[in-house]
Amino acid sequence: MFQAGAWTRTLSDIAVFDDMFVAANVCSGVEIGSEHRENLHELIIGEQGVALNAILRSHVSAIENHNGNLRALGERVPRDARGPFGLDAFCDLPAQPDIDTVLEDAERSFAAAMAEAAVRERPIFAPLALPTFDLEGIEAVLARDLPGLEAAAAERAQAHLSALGKGAEAWVAEGMMKIADGAASGDLEACPFCAQNLSGSPLIAHYQAYFSDAYAELKAAITAAGKAVRATHPDEVPADFERHVRVASETREFWSDFVRVPTFQLDTAAISRAWREAREGMLTALRAKYAAPLEPTSLSPTVRAAVSSYEEYRAVVDIVSAALQETNGEIELVREKAALANLSTLEAALPRLYAVRSRHTPEVAAACNAYLAEKVAKDVTVRLRTDARTALDAYRNAVFPAYETAINTYLSRFGAGFRLGSVRQANNRGGSTCTYNVLINTIAVSVPSSSGPSFRNTLSAGDRNVLALAFFFASLHNDSDIGRKIVVIDDPMTSLDEHRNLHTLNEMKRLLGRVDQMIVLSHSKPFLCPLWESTTTNDRAAIKIGRIRTQQNEDASDLTEWNVHADCISEHDHRHGLVRSYLQNSASADERAVAEALRLILEAFVRVAYPADFKPGDALGAFVNVSRQRLGTRGQIMNQVDTDELREILEYANQFHHDTKTTRGTVFINGTELADLATRTLAFTRRT
Repeated sequence: MFQAGAWTRTLSDIAVFDDMFVAANVCSGVEIGSEHRENLHELIIGEQGVALNAILRSHVSAIENHNGNLRALGERVPRDARGPFGLDAFCDLPAQPDIDTVLEDAERSFAAAMAEAAVRERPIFAPLALPTFDLEGIEAVLARDLPGLEAAAAERAQAHLSALGKGAEAWVAEGMMKIADGAASGDLEACPFCAQNLSGSPLIAHYQAYFSDAYAELKAAITAAGKAVRATHPDEVPADFERHVRVASETREFWSDFVRVPTFQLDTAAISRAWREAREGMLTALRAKYAAPLEPTSLSPTVRAAVSSYEEYRAVVDIVSAALQETNGEIELVREKAALANLSTLEAALPRLYAVRSRHTPEVAAACNAYLAEKVAKDVTVRLRTDARTALDAYRNAVFPAYETAINTYLSRFGAGFRLGSVRQANNRGGSTCTYNVLINTIAVSVPSSSGPSFRNTLSAGDRNVLALAFFFASLHNDSDIGRKIVVIDDPMTSLDEHRNLHTLNEMKRLLGRVDQMIVLSHSKPFLCPLWESTTTNDRAAIKIGRIRTQQNEDASDLTEWNVHADCISEHDHRHGLVRSYLQNSASADERAVAEALRLILEAFVRVAYPADFKPGDALGAFVNVSRQRLGTRGQIMNQVDTDELREILEYANQFHHDTKTTRGTVFINGTELADLATRTLAFTRRT
């Protein structure tokens, strides 16, 4: 039941032939579109093939979805990150764990090759060094005294020197040298100041013991230690070191473009301060020792701290220098490579390395991985589509030849003057379709509209309807489940010639014995009556659709039993019989009734033959004019010969039509002319 805009249930085992079948599987008017060939393909392959084709279409649709997803996912991969690579090639770039190091080396190699002359001439790192302080030697000198000196002599001499005040020891020591020089020359020992004889002075003996050769040697050692400090640590040390550090910094700045050079930071001002404090502290201590050689002493904590600080700086300098010296080997290797490098090769390698680094950054990697995963999914679907297409092709290769044989068998039975050739399956992006040629006198006529003979301008309306019937019957011919089918045939006689009516009836009767039930609908009583009469009482039932008025005074329709025997002869049949009888025996016929019947016969025929162009309420004369206007166009209705014939017959018949001639009852009728026009009318309704 049809309720609320839908049927309460569906029956899958129903095969329907109607205008919708023709429009969907054969043609729309006179044109065959891609959708007709696709639908015909499904009609040919049947339920099993449709199931296989549905699988194929699902994979095709899935591939389209994959393509859409790939386009969207591809847009998420930044174009500026891809460098010279396309999307697929970029996403396929493998990861390189040490890419930053490799890229840095490549950039430096390229830079070195670009600056090969400068690389060749630029010096390598010179050593950085600071002189050391002989802390132990200085301390040893400061701690020395004269261990062989008698204690009494030393005590008496030191007491007298203390009484003399600051610098007395040096003054007396120099005087003792004068006395010693005089004794050596034979002069008496006399005081350098007063020239008195010193032989009787007890202090002189103590002085002589105090200022001995060991004393002189000690002072010489103190002097040598001071000279050693000045020689090892001349005044130029800070300036020279600062210059060397500046050169090292400049060298590093140059070579860092080509090799990995360690960074360093040396506070030359602090180093210089520590050096000066240590140096001056040592020299000051030595000067004090020189002034009092026999007085043991040592470096002050301040001087020791300065020396320690300086030594820490010096150790850092040694480490920096060693690191820079290690770089010299890499610099030499860079020089060799730069001299032999192919600049274009190095330059070409850089974009790929940049792309590899970009490809495997977290954000880009996530986008590429999603894209690649979708590609893998698509590849799987493509394989499924290929397998589905292979299965469908194998099935179709078995089905299509049998269908071509069946359809040509039915065309022959329907008395068609043409056959079909090259009924083939084909694949397209949307799925599957069917192609074929119309063979007329063994000449292939193109199905698509084109210049020259084609489907639209070669087959008449009757031919097209016969082709549709043949398609329908052929689709049922090899159906293994045909015994379960309910077949509905709706008005199959549209545009069929009389001799094809009989063929159609015969095919329907053959089919009746194979199907579960057949329902035939038609407006043509002359067609239905023979069908009724050719079946047995138990195999048939007749129903008609009648108009009724509802209780709400609205038009509706109802199904009632149809008395076929009482209703098979129609007015149209009466008119045809009248004209045929007149042509067989004009003596007993009513010529005026025959003349008036001609237009009505033409109207009835055109109404059925060209329902889309001659609608209820249209005038037959207007239809002729429209047909003449469309000659040679895509919307052509009839050919030139048929159009002219219909116009000439109509000009005669209009004399007896009540809508066009008020004097129709008085028009003179020539029997010969009437017979000619009657013959032409019947011939027209048969051949078009």
